[in-house]
Amino acid sequence: MNLGRIGIWSPLRLFEQEGGRLPETMAELDASGFGTVWLGNGPAIMEMAATVLDATSRITVATGIANIWVHPAAAIAAHRSELAGRHPGRLLLGLGNGPREASQWALSPHRRMVAYFDELDTLGTPAGSRVLAASGPRMLALAAERSIGAHPFLTTAEHTHLARTALGEGPLLAPELKVVLAADPATARATARQALSFYLAKRGYTANLRRLGFTDEDFAGGGSDRLVDAVVAWGDVETVLERVREHHRAGADHVALQVLTSNPGLPLAEYRELAAALR
Repeated sequence: MNLGRIGIWSPLRLFEQEGGRLPETMAELDASGFGTVWLGNGPAIMEMAATVLDATSRITVATGIANIWVHPAAAIAAHRSELAGRHPGRLLLGLGNGPREASQWALSPHRRMVAYFDELDTLGTPAGSRVLAASGPRMLALAAERSIGAHPFLTTAEHTHLARTALGEGPLLAPELKVVLAADPATARATARQALSFYLAKRGYTANLRRLGFTDEDFAGGGSDRLVDAVVAWGDVETVLERVREHHRAGADHVALQVLTSNPGLPLAEYRELAAALR
């Protein structure tokens, strides 16, 4: 499975908003040079993966991530098997912990992930077809043992280095990196905070950021300047691509770019600008 060195990551709703334009949009991305399209979690994530695969011929499609508390292993395995038959080598199952019901809070996320992998193994879903959303030490160890590798989210180049050390040289390391193509600091940080405020309300993300030295003061108000500048690559295209190279130098095999803008819909203009620079 070829993910390429750089991909794009987007919330599922932005793909859904494309409606009838989606096949044309995906065909353009297929020709753009990005290696992988990552689909954010949502109820129809596997159906959208099928739509994107059908509209493209080259690019890898990855779920980033399918929430194991919501998507039963049997359904995920069935979708993967069917799509792998139609589009061999182009679907990567990104799996991980996401929002869950109150009745599930007593369950350990790590134990639930192990059980989920066990179910997938029984159903014939190969470890080489899946990647784990892993940031902390235990999940990184599990990613190396039971999947192709790790897909950390909302992290820094420092974390990429730590994750590579934890994973070792073999497993895939594909961090997500938020991007704002704006050179003005106030504009860039304001755009970044619109997205960060959602993630900083989630304990899982802040727990990992605390391990990197950030504190409650950094999480307030959508993120301190220090935090925003660490987890979001902002500036002109070359500045952003240098931040991508930092992750590659730190041990990333692939970097999934989540482009943030103040406009609704997929940021196609920004994708085109990045793709032109990569060419």
